[in-house]
Amino acid sequence: ESVTQASGAAAMASELLSEVRNTRTVTISYPEEDKTIGSEKPQIGVFICHCGSNIAGVVDVNAVRDYAGTLPGVVFCKDTLYSCSQDALKGIANKIKENRLNRVVIAACSPRTHEPLFQETLKSIGLNPALIEMANIRDQCSWVHSQEPKAATEKAKEVVRMAVAKALLLEPLEQTTVDVSPNALVIGGGAAGMTAALSIADQGFECVLVERSDQLGGNLRRLVWTMDGKKASKVLDDLIKRVNRHPRIRVMMQAQVENVSGYVGNFTSSIVKAGQTVVVDHGVIVIATGGQEYSPKSYQYGKNNRVVTQLELEANLAKGKAILKNVKNVVMIQCVGSRGEDMSHCSRLCCTQAIKNALKLKEIKPNLRIYCLYRDMRTYGFSEDLFREARKKGVIFIRYKPDRRPEVIEQDQKIKVRVFDRLLKDEIDISECLVVLSVGIAPVDNEALAKILKTPLTPEGFFLEAHVKLRPVELASEGIYFCGLAHGPKSLDESIAQAKAAAAKAAIPLAKGKAAVAPIVSRVDKDTCIGCGICESLCPFNAIRLFKVDKRRKAETITASCKGCGICASHCPTLAISMGGFTDKAIMAQIHAFAGEKCV
Repeated sequence: ESVTQASGAAAMASELLSEVRNTRTVTISYPEEDKTIGSEKPQIGVFICHCGSNIAGVVDVNAVRDYAGTLPGVVFCKDTLYSCSQDALKGIANKIKENRLNRVVIAACSPRTHEPLFQETLKSIGLNPALIEMANIRDQCSWVHSQEPKAATEKAKEVVRMAVAKALLLEPLEQTTVDVSPNALVIGGGAAGMTAALSIADQGFECVLVERSDQLGGNLRRLVWTMDGKKASKVLDDLIKRVNRHPRIRVMMQAQVENVSGYVGNFTSSIVKAGQTVVVDHGVIVIATGGQEYSPKSYQYGKNNRVVTQLELEANLAKGKAILKNVKNVVMIQCVGSRGEDMSHCSRLCCTQAIKNALKLKEIKPNLRIYCLYRDMRTYGFSEDLFREARKKGVIFIRYKPDRRPEVIEQDQKIKVRVFDRLLKDEIDISECLVVLSVGIAPVDNEALAKILKTPLTPEGFFLEAHVKLRPVELASEGIYFCGLAHGPKSLDESIAQAKAAAAKAAIPLAKGKAAVAPIVSRVDKDTCIGCGICESLCPFNAIRLFKVDKRRKAETITASCKGCGICASHCPTLAISMGGFTDKAIMAQIHAFAGEKCV
């Protein structure tokens, strides 16, 4: 969430600076790549990182360094305290130049987080960024074998040996770029979708906002009060007015995305509106399809009008006090349908919503007795202040166990709630009551859109982020972002912050005008390819197409769409497809280096 909020803050800064973008930009210049050194006999340099005590506290770094010096092709090896520090990176660059190294192995932490940093170092001295291999001796050795230093050290040696074996076969790879269409498509017109569209437009880019219903607002329309007591309708009206008045936002109501093709920077979407298909070209996509209130199947819901959900309570209170007629007690039951019932997840905001409504009830009818039956109260952050205020105002909190849930009993069209009080060690009955169910947030039907965009969903049905910490608002497919309840349950404030973050990320390729394509894509050997089409049918990203060469079919990779998953290479019957940086020879070399004489 810290990363999300930081990205959201960056979006707000970008909005303010949109008019002067690129007027004071400093462009980093790199020396021309030395293509001769990459083709020379491999001269490998190995750098072993202490990572403070993260690695050196368990692994004998000096022993690993000395061992690396004995490996074939290694002409230089050195240990560093923190390889990713600026001083260390300069030192690594100097050693590479001094020793004319043309392959580099960094034994440190995860390549997922730090490989781009070391690739940038190689690029700064004229070496191809693909001529580096990382050995993860932190996550795979020191962390998982923290109680076995000798075994961790031996394993680190093996991991380094495998990395060196692969480095011997590394080849320079060409990095391509594609032009970016300076437009965005936002799918979903709720609070998150409108916020994302406004931020992208305020940053200077055209935006198409697609909403499948006949009005903007989404779930915000059902909310009466925000967590801080403000009227939700005021927030909603302000968003809708700003969207409708913005010259860079085009709103398409009662419209639905039917198909999406292309890749980051060059997407083409078919949108169906009133039976007509509209084709829109755009560079990025923001998903804000929202969520929906879970419909309870227990506690007499739907059978007795004295049992309502929190949102239904808010709607009734907005109309007046009629719902509280002849009501002496209000019983709020938490985690209805959540955390192991119909839904496995916690919806985060239910507890705060219950406290908010309890305080509103106390404001309307101070003598009302309010009971909150809970498993765990999760009023995190500043919402804890609301929890303390509710206790001061007399809201009674009773904890229940999942295996002994409260019962809602109906007798003569009247209801009472029976719950086991763990402090009294006895069951208590609460009669003449209104029962309010705190239900969670369920996903909308995201499967159809996920198939169109070829993006994964969580087991619960929400969109899955590329990395929970490093890429919290991005999908695995480049150029596609998400925000709000499409990602999972969250409060209005959190949805808005995430929408700003998604807009910040989406604006990066739009502002640059070009998007870099990772070189670890598949490559087809046309001479070996037999045009069977297996690769085309299996590619989950539609990144391979067939074309004719002298009346014979051949496969070709669309590099901008390829994600380097390797499915095509693993299924090719003639081994005509190889992956950049992960060739069959390189992988087999690693296997042989690990197994030694045992490998047959």
